[in-house]
Amino acid sequence: MLIETQALSKIYRTEEIETCSLDAINLTIEKGEFTAIMGPSGCGKSTLLNLIGMLDNPSSGKYFFDGKEVSALNEKQRANLRKSNIGFVFQSFNLIDELSVFENIELPLLYLGFNASERKKKVEDVLERLEITHRKKHFPQQLSGGQQQRVAVCRAIVSNPKLILADEPTGNLDSKNGEEVMKLLKDLNQQGSSIVMVTHSEEHAKYASRLIKMLDGKIV
Repeated sequence: MLIETQALSKIYRTEEIETCSLDAINLTIEKGEFTAIMGPSGCGKSTLLNLIGMLDNPSSGKYFFDGKEVSALNEKQRANLRKSNIGFVFQSFNLIDELSVFENIELPLLYLGFNASERKKKVEDVLERLEITHRKKHFPQQLSGGQQQRVAVCRAIVSNPKLILADEPTGNLDSKNGEEVMKLLKDLNQQGSSIVMVTHSEEHAKYASRLIKMLDGKIV
């Protein structure tokens, strides 16, 4: 099992108000699954993804990643676990404009301390795998939205993470590019990658092997 949550909750508090974003979520996700999460805006999808991705801490409950309890870790320990195990794909690509395609993809490997020759080989392998080698010296501004998202997927998988988290990965793309990115994710899943994706699209959710629907901070 890759992911297990036990009564996972997230409450946001201000002086006047308390908002329950996630309400005692129990969830298990196996290695190799492609899971889509759907639900209306504000239902807790992105909050759940952030907790799974160790970008945030739960208010209560437990979260186990690959058998290790994450909720007990401090921020630095969480960051180390996240860096070496999770790749992220965001709706807005989150590429760095000043860096070339090659350098954007290389970034996670720098953080993980790979040497220059290892980095070069890994980046070139992933560029070839996702058929974007001819763009490696370009900058994000010189690419279409679909190409930028392809680069973002390269960056997410270059360190061979155990899990890919995709938050509305087709949200900023036209339908043709959206389909391409979904086929790419499906191919990666068939090659063994575990994927959890938040989406608003019924069509794109069909690419997943499992669908989870959320409402008001709960799984329905």
